[in-house]
Amino acid sequence: MAGHSKWANIKHRKGAQDKRRSKIFTKVLKEITVAIKENNNNGDPETNPALRNALLNARGVNMPKDNIERAIKKATGADADNYEYMSFEGYGPHGIAFFIECMTNNTNRTVASVRSIFNKNNGSLSTNGSVEFLFERNGVFTVRKDALSLDLEELQLELIEAGAVSFDNDVEFFTIYTEFEEFGTMSTKLDSLNIEVQNVELQRIPLVTKTLDLEDSKDIIKLIDAFEDDDDVQNIFHDLELTEELMEHLQE
Repeated sequence: MAGHSKWANIKHRKGAQDKRRSKIFTKVLKEITVAIKENNNNGDPETNPALRNALLNARGVNMPKDNIERAIKKATGADADNYEYMSFEGYGPHGIAFFIECMTNNTNRTVASVRSIFNKNNGSLSTNGSVEFLFERNGVFTVRKDALSLDLEELQLELIEAGAVSFDNDVEFFTIYTEFEEFGTMSTKLDSLNIEVQNVELQRIPLVTKTLDLEDSKDIIKLIDAFEDDDDVQNIFHDLELTEELMEHLQE
């Protein structure tokens, strides 16, 4: 579980400054669109929890306010894009399992693209259900520690009562995990405590992770980067253990 939190935190620290900034914005804009379209064109975050979460993520990647307002206006209009959720399961090199979540307005393009990315990186696309059982779905809430006013121990006790099952605590971020069913409850609890969330999402956490040496791990990072570069890909989950050696390499 800690490995996936670390991976998310790397994206928060580095993603907004690197070449993927525009791609990150594209993915967040899709979240906003889907949140509105799937809730009867409701563009009010006060009554649309999915939109409220999408806007949190938009602010978490420092998306300009004008971009957010334009996205909401477009998504509530008649000419808004229609996106469809698709998921893919497969294996990368060295037997590492992948679960890929996509949002697309062209399913044929997305299927071809995901298959091609696997093939070009010594992986293979598998059938639905071949990988999903290796993961559990959890709500994951990431908070900047410098934004917290409560003592961490006191806060953890409050959050356990609201359904938190575990926490990660590093230098910059405090991450809260909940069962899938408690996602809404935790979101409401954090709101009631006036805690500003940096990022909120449903993640697929591997039940067991696999450890590779650094050179083999680089093959997996290459595959992850290829998926990150595809605009249709929203989320990438895998069961590679992010060792300290690999973490140091990623931050070079």
